[in-house]
Amino acid sequence: MRKIWVKVDPWDKDLVVTAIEGGADGIMVNRGCSAKVKELGIIKTIAEDGDLVLGEDVIYFNIQSSEDEDKIIRLSQNRMVILQSDDWTIIPLENLIAQGADVIAPVTSLKEARTAFGILEKGVRQILFHTTNNRELKHALTQLHLNEDQMDLKIAEIADVISVGMGDRVCVDTCTTMYPGQGMLVGDASNAMFLVHSECLSNPYVAARPFRVNAGGIHGYIRIPGGKTSYLSELGSGDQVLLTDFQGNSIMSVVGRAKIEKRPLLIVKAIVDEKPISTILQNAETVRLVTTEGGATSVVNLKPGDKVLVAAESGGRHFGHKVDETITEK
Repeated sequence: MRKIWVKVDPWDKDLVVTAIEGGADGIMVNRGCSAKVKELGIIKTIAEDGDLVLGEDVIYFNIQSSEDEDKIIRLSQNRMVILQSDDWTIIPLENLIAQGADVIAPVTSLKEARTAFGILEKGVRQILFHTTNNRELKHALTQLHLNEDQMDLKIAEIADVISVGMGDRVCVDTCTTMYPGQGMLVGDASNAMFLVHSECLSNPYVAARPFRVNAGGIHGYIRIPGGKTSYLSELGSGDQVLLTDFQGNSIMSVVGRAKIEKRPLLIVKAIVDEKPISTILQNAETVRLVTTEGGATSVVNLKPGDKVLVAAESGGRHFGHKVDETITEK
């Protein structure tokens, strides 16, 4: 998952408030300012007297050449490393990322932040944003949180829909109001997930619940931030999930609660890239999948030949992390 640290130097109360309200993961301040940050909100601080001690937990590394890569990789295993250089053109960030180093890239603008997060299509996972412009910081935090991940969605063709009897299903209530065409990626297999629509649409029988996705059986996988997956049954209040719309735009949302109840279930079978995929959902009119144009179609009305959006990838996953190995789930 991405982390955005904000450097406030010199001290600026308004910048600190903006960082906290904008969802920054932490704030770097000078000695003596950590306590002042805590008076404004609950957030981690980086300082000589902060939650993360500058010089111990967090260090600056002035990289001079590619020969420093091994040192940085070793250091990043047990502390946070902020890269510095007099000549940014020689920083081999691509090599460091490819070798798994978790480093922090200092940036001073939204453009630089997007570049850092996009290196090698994977990007650094952490940045240190430094600006003295409050409006610029607010805009940057908003834009960076709007696109936590960009999903490559594919079109799947429905093959069959079959009632499978009673079972435990999970409703995921979030702290985010979702809009039409947006939902969560869930599925029976970790490498093939259906985009299940939120309950933001009006219904003559049940009031809209725009914060909710009736996500499926307790065994199902769900995409969460950081390119990882979780079991639906493991979700609880305070956890983070990924909300994705029909264009693949994804943002992080906090789980308010996860409700597990016994309900009638059905299995939706489909074909994508000539491979069979499936997901088990509640047999209810209010449970919908997202169509190719961003619409919503109820699972009780699905029929063979219908097209819906899915996220499918090669390989498999181990403890939620993508791995390049052959894993068969059926």
